[in-house]
Amino acid sequence: MGFLSPEEMLEVMPAEEQTFRSPIPTRPFSSDEFLPAPQNEKQREFESRIRQYGDELAAHQGISRRRFFRTAAGMAAAFVAMNDTYGPVFGVSRAEAATPEMATERAKSLSGQFIMDMHTHFLRDDTRIKGFIAQRAAVGRAGWNPALAGKEQTIEDLKFANYFKEVFLDSDTKVAMISGAPSDIPIDWFLTNEMKVEARAKINKESGSRRAMSHAIFTPGQPGWLEQVDHAIRDLRPDSFKGYTIGDNSNKDISKYPWRLDDEKLLYPFYEKVVKAGLNNICVHKGLFPPSVEKQYPHLLAYSDVRDVGRAARDWPQLNFIVYHSAYRYAAGGRAEDGLAQFERTGRVDWVSDLADIPSKFGVNNVYGDLGQIFAQTTMAEPRLAAAMMGILTRGLGHERVVWGTDAVWTGSPQWQIESLRRLEIPEDLQKKHGFRPLGAADGPVKSAIFAGNNARIYKYPEPRRAELATDRFAQMKRIYEANGGERSNQVYGFVRKPAPALPGTTGAA
Repeated sequence: MGFLSPEEMLEVMPAEEQTFRSPIPTRPFSSDEFLPAPQNEKQREFESRIRQYGDELAAHQGISRRRFFRTAAGMAAAFVAMNDTYGPVFGVSRAEAATPEMATERAKSLSGQFIMDMHTHFLRDDTRIKGFIAQRAAVGRAGWNPALAGKEQTIEDLKFANYFKEVFLDSDTKVAMISGAPSDIPIDWFLTNEMKVEARAKINKESGSRRAMSHAIFTPGQPGWLEQVDHAIRDLRPDSFKGYTIGDNSNKDISKYPWRLDDEKLLYPFYEKVVKAGLNNICVHKGLFPPSVEKQYPHLLAYSDVRDVGRAARDWPQLNFIVYHSAYRYAAGGRAEDGLAQFERTGRVDWVSDLADIPSKFGVNNVYGDLGQIFAQTTMAEPRLAAAMMGILTRGLGHERVVWGTDAVWTGSPQWQIESLRRLEIPEDLQKKHGFRPLGAADGPVKSAIFAGNNARIYKYPEPRRAELATDRFAQMKRIYEANGGERSNQVYGFVRKPAPALPGTTGAA
């Protein structure tokens, strides 16, 4: 089962066939839900530059380039290359990239930072999303991983075990929300609500603390959906609810049940149940619907933007409406260049600016922007766009209502996204022109609020629970893992567009 057409599959290659594993991805990638954009000229320039820096700095340290890129200095080198390609956006120095001790000390000083990633995924064992199987088989055939050759492949990298490694061992994430996506076809749910609860229980039992939370997916309009809400509240005790106003996002061609947040007849009885149960967070997938997708599914456009958020938030002040991806339109097959061009022309970005306008237009303070694919799809493609959207969100919603989520593990370990926000600063010219405030230090008040403070407040995660995380079994496990050489793979999963012919001097694996 894959969601790309046979014609589209001819245009892509498995991401694992892209053997150059930069600490920051060098080209757009996707699951098999949508066609990724081609690598653009700036991304090719960045890739050439980071290869060069990696070769030079790795040779200076007497290690391989791939090994260097797994270190803190390798991560710093990637951000130096980003600044040299796109202009000064990230806080990093060449000395940090060239001096392992300096980079390692910085990484250690921030490793204890409290980070709540409330937007993570993995796939069920019986998933039909089979595109990733072909991806791993290709790696075996190519001989890059002899252990994969000559054996039937699965998609274990997108399942629980690798999810646990990449989120809790390979990143500074302390607490994660296990999310999912529904479908009108039951087998195509990423995880059932019961599966998410089981994973939450397993993680928290093994850690001896509260490391995991879980969503219950709600599906307005589907037969028996309110009964399923009752079941979730009564038997599963979710930490919050999550819905897709587009209906079936994985199979848009057959989506039968799109809905609006402000539908009084359909949704308001659900809100009553949530409030009565003592829950207060409604997470909703928005955006990721660029013009290319709109052409295919024009009837779903009105369900993908944020036109329905303001009234629902005004009518239900008891609830927090957390808009995933902050409704960023130009991912999922779109082009970050289009988003940047729009911002440079108008000072706005679809539909992020519309989201940021809601508090002033509707007089509400219960609308939040989750970052999600904003970081996964713009920091590596157009970092000035990422900085601009952070300015738009923090100016309109207030930094107290911007929350951290990475959409991992589709994007690999979330550590590169964590480092992106830690180092990201809104350029001075954008601050002056648009009235944006600076984001400040990696552990300053703005970024600390975004990384965890805001999520801790709305999910009622108190300070004493945070203290437990420093000494629980996962903390001990991570110390042992790192002491024995555990390192990030720098792998992303899914598909990339087949590359153009290689530039001179840019061949070879990392």
